[in-house]
Amino acid sequence: MTFMTQGTSPQMSVDEFEQIEAFAEREIETVRFEFLGGRIQVRKGMNGNHGSLVTHLIRLWMEAAPGFGLYPSRGLKVEACRQGRVLPDGVLAPVGHFKGHGDWSDPDGVLMTLEVTSADPGTHACDRVVKPRAYAEAGISLYLLIDRDARRVAVHSDPDPEYGYRDIHVVKLGGKVSLPDPVGIELDTEELKQYID
Repeated sequence: MTFMTQGTSPQMSVDEFEQIEAFAEREIETVRFEFLGGRIQVRKGMNGNHGSLVTHLIRLWMEAAPGFGLYPSRGLKVEACRQGRVLPDGVLAPVGHFKGHGDWSDPDGVLMTLEVTSADPGTHACDRVVKPRAYAEAGISLYLLIDRDARRVAVHSDPDPEYGYRDIHVVKLGGKVSLPDPVGIELDTEELKQYID
């Protein structure tokens, strides 16, 4: 992801952002927009390995926890006062949780968000710094980062609205990582290695 402009003041209101994002989704198929910290960010479409990795995790969740769905690119309202808009690579919630929702859902009932790093120059700032903070501010229990560049998996837990996630457990890709409650499963990341390059 890349920031389109620099600075600390907001570029626009949330309503203005939602109008731009809706237009882009209808008219431009290769990019999607997110809105964090009052700044618009561009998200490129997934490449084959990125999309295959997310699909693999969706299948794993269907087997391991059939009462939950890992929803790809589900729009969430995040940050303080729900002023941010993000499209995580995956959102874990009970099956049917988003029925009747519009493009952007409140994070209530969301158990975990998932991001898979990409080759975008803004990946470090977005996936490793900005998004974890936004997800913690929104009170989302877990944030799972599949960091393809660093070849590791990071589980962020114990969210604090002021400071972000208090606990970050990192495992080298190929190892097993426990996802604490409310998810409560162990994830074997060995098979994820095939989708890294």
